[in-house]
Amino acid sequence: MSLISKKWIAILLIAVPLWTYAQKAVELKDPSGKIEVNISIGSNITYSISHEDDVIIGTSPVAMTLTDGTVFGKAPRLKKKSYKTENQTIYPPVYKKKFIKDHFNELTLDFRGGYSLIFRAYEDGVAYRFISNLNKPFQVESEQAVFNLPDNPKIFAATPKGRKIDGVENQYHSSFQNTYQHVELSKWDKSRMAFLPILSEGKNGKKVCITEADLLNYPGMFLKVSPDDKGFYGKFAAYPKDVSVEVRGLKEMVKTREPYIAKTEGKTAFPWRVMVISKKDTDLLCSDMVYKLATPAAKDDYSWIKPGKVAWDWWNDWSLYNVDFSAGINTKTYKYYIDFASKFGIEYVILDEGWAVAGPADLFQIVPEIDMKELIRYADNKNVGLILWAGYRAFDLDMERVCKHYAAMGIKGFKIDFMDRDDQYMIDFNRRCAETGAKYKLLIDLHGTSKPTGLQRTYPNAINFEGVHGLEEMKWAEPGTDQVTYDVTMPFIRMVAGPLDYTQGAMNNANKKNFKAVYSEPMSQGTRCRQLAEYIIFESPLNMLCDAPTNYLKEEECTRFIASIPTVWDNTIALDGKVGEYLAMARQKGNTWYIGALTDWKERNMELDLSFLDKGEYNIEFFEDGINANKVGKDYRRKVGYISTGKKFKVHMASGGGFVMKIWR
Repeated sequence: MSLISKKWIAILLIAVPLWTYAQKAVELKDPSGKIEVNISIGSNITYSISHEDDVIIGTSPVAMTLTDGTVFGKAPRLKKKSYKTENQTIYPPVYKKKFIKDHFNELTLDFRGGYSLIFRAYEDGVAYRFISNLNKPFQVESEQAVFNLPDNPKIFAATPKGRKIDGVENQYHSSFQNTYQHVELSKWDKSRMAFLPILSEGKNGKKVCITEADLLNYPGMFLKVSPDDKGFYGKFAAYPKDVSVEVRGLKEMVKTREPYIAKTEGKTAFPWRVMVISKKDTDLLCSDMVYKLATPAAKDDYSWIKPGKVAWDWWNDWSLYNVDFSAGINTKTYKYYIDFASKFGIEYVILDEGWAVAGPADLFQIVPEIDMKELIRYADNKNVGLILWAGYRAFDLDMERVCKHYAAMGIKGFKIDFMDRDDQYMIDFNRRCAETGAKYKLLIDLHGTSKPTGLQRTYPNAINFEGVHGLEEMKWAEPGTDQVTYDVTMPFIRMVAGPLDYTQGAMNNANKKNFKAVYSEPMSQGTRCRQLAEYIIFESPLNMLCDAPTNYLKEEECTRFIASIPTVWDNTIALDGKVGEYLAMARQKGNTWYIGALTDWKERNMELDLSFLDKGEYNIEFFEDGINANKVGKDYRRKVGYISTGKKFKVHMASGGGFVMKIWR
């Protein structure tokens, strides 16, 4: 071999690693061209996102480490890249809109080593996910999901109230119910995680809501602030190993965990990491991004799914009065609830905790005070469906048989509670609940769980999710709990993820000074009109009436209005709003529009732009805060009349107040 040949071989040997790790820049833009994603492939993979030249997400690495030492994203070798554009229309069987425009540009990066990375850019945000193309089972040790945020922004985030295990708080055990902190990123307590979604403020009033989608068999993501205060990074609960039974056999506590966060069968699509970008706050109120990213439902007939209202027993503690029987968990009480529901056209009554014998976690053991067959017969004759509450563990122990048995009896669905964590096992439990429920045509309300991630698209019978600081918190609220501010913050953050089981409808309404936590005869913070407005603003296809039937019977005017409000919609429009201060939304069902508005503790005047209506004259019915609503929260005025389009409608809301209006021809 010549000296020259040896020289070139040496140069090539040196050059190979340089070529392998040479930076490759790849770009993706959304269909409008306003959002730009820049991906850099070198010794690792990083991405950044800008909107109209404003940096939304700074340079952030992505990777996934398997327990065998394989790392998706380390020393990546790009095989090919491919682009595609999708422009279609989705017609959901149960949703806040009749149809959804699904228009995005997508970039797929295929790497040697059996994995791909997909980025999607919509006009209102960006998402990415890993895809495994491996042909053998493996375990995921960790995932690097980083969201660097420029300029130390202010954030809205909630930290889990971790349950204590052996005397030590464990943040991975949580009901996912807490109010938001609004602080600078650098002032967040670094010992605390935040649960999704979170919201970050950016330049020129823009915001980014970070969450995840298509979470079907993988742990949910928490976020922690990085040590250098540059942004957030993902944290995941490891797979459960040793589990103890707690609380009357209904709950579990994970004592020890495996050295991995997930186990998979090989070829797997991992969850989408989602960043919803808003130019103005109201953009967040109508986001469809999580739904669009979810796995579509199987092509099937879903006409059996009947959303609606529910007369609920637990919040009001079965506190009936002016009756001739002892109220409680018994057949006479539930017949009273059924009569109430039938009178007002309420579709369902729920039997919450207590109908099954406590302790054995056996849903076939019904307490002797309940005649279930008689209640089902009675409800059916009144055109009311019954839904049963179930603790997670009892449901999980015999899911198939429970669903088959009660569906055959005539039960319409289950409200499942006490999951209280989102490791891989529990996320898969949620999916199995929806899948098994669909098999037997049962509605599934996932209470006591984390935020939705699109399961309601994959299984449309998975109709509600809690993961919200709902009205139940008012039964035991600590001094200083501010539900009113939460109500005008949560729709811009938690509701971006999907529907919620908030359970509004209190008839005992208190101002800031007079509110107190009462368990058996609870009250709400804010005005009566606020409670009415929440039926329009909060997205809940299965929507509870939380108060006692006897309280509603005393307030028939409000009750009839609540009962008439649809729970799914043909169209949704955000009229006005600012995170943490106020909002107004319009929703359409058929030829009728409903408008709801909320304010914080500040008295507020608003002008509602009704230009979305076709030209002409309309009938209106509206409820507004009464002249003394600042003192007496239940004070309101109902008015009827007419309105012509082309004019703005002036609204005044009391402190902690609300407003509702029905518009039709």
